[in-house]
Amino acid sequence: MRKSKFVTVPALALVLLLAAACTSAPTEEPPAAPTPMGAAPAETGGGMATEESSIAGLSGSIAVDGSSTVYPITEAVAEEFGAEHPDVRVAVGIAGTGGGFKKFCNAEIDINDASRPIKDEEAEACATGGVEYTEFQVGLDGISVVVNPENDWAECLTVEQLKAIWDQDSAVDSWQDVDPSFPDQPITLYGPGTDSGTFDFFTEEINGEAKRSRPDYTASEDDNTLVQGISGDKGGLAYFGLAYYLENLDKVKDVAVDGGAGCVNASVETVADGSYAPLSRPLFVYVNNAALERPEVYEFLKFYLTKAIDLVPAVQYVALDQAQYDQALLELEPLAP
Repeated sequence: MRKSKFVTVPALALVLLLAAACTSAPTEEPPAAPTPMGAAPAETGGGMATEESSIAGLSGSIAVDGSSTVYPITEAVAEEFGAEHPDVRVAVGIAGTGGGFKKFCNAEIDINDASRPIKDEEAEACATGGVEYTEFQVGLDGISVVVNPENDWAECLTVEQLKAIWDQDSAVDSWQDVDPSFPDQPITLYGPGTDSGTFDFFTEEINGEAKRSRPDYTASEDDNTLVQGISGDKGGLAYFGLAYYLENLDKVKDVAVDGGAGCVNASVETVADGSYAPLSRPLFVYVNNAALERPEVYEFLKFYLTKAIDLVPAVQYVALDQAQYDQALLELEPLAP
């Protein structure tokens, strides 16, 4: 039979007396000295401070501008980051890739969203301005070609037809000029402005040279403006990033593109597998290395590359493989403040 353990009455009384003596005269300890801003918190309990505690109290401001295509990704990241670090203000603009690079190379902003790689002349401008930078790819995108929902004739356009429409010497004024089977409906064009990376990419892939485009179209750096234009224009035709099409399925209709292998519609799946050619492309952010010396900028970019695999598809773009984001994080580490 197992013996029970208990405390005798005299022993219990002694314990109570000792406890009273210990609590009757508490010893006050001086308050801990405040930790200087930017200093690592002291370790407790012999363990290492957590990453979350090492960036507690993060504050400051971050200026981002550039591509309207990359904007939804960066805005989503900024919102999530702001929820964890409410004292950091992240301002995100949409000047277009080229417009963003002008500001970036003048050190007016910390990060530039870009829907194309930096051009040689832009890299030279950054060098002249003393701006050293690092490029990080954050996702993939397709350029959607769209028409008004009432357009029931243009289901697919070849690259040659798109060039006939958009080339700088184009004489296309009517849909019938594109294809004799199409109605004699005036064609109205909408597209991104000349500072847009989408404009550069589309004109290079379709017309053979970046910025080679007819000028008589409604241009805007804000893709929502293009959506509004097409939604109210039966003869309209536009191109912009895939995400804006997927967010406005009730306002516009996409047109399949035949790049030589048959008609393919723009979708997350066709961009991911490369079949939506030639209008699939990589998306980037460029960060000023000097700005990374500020903890708020470094932690924001680290957060961006960590969360991109979830947030990029959440805003209807195509995420990279986890291994690619892991590699980007490794490249970011040496730039830590």
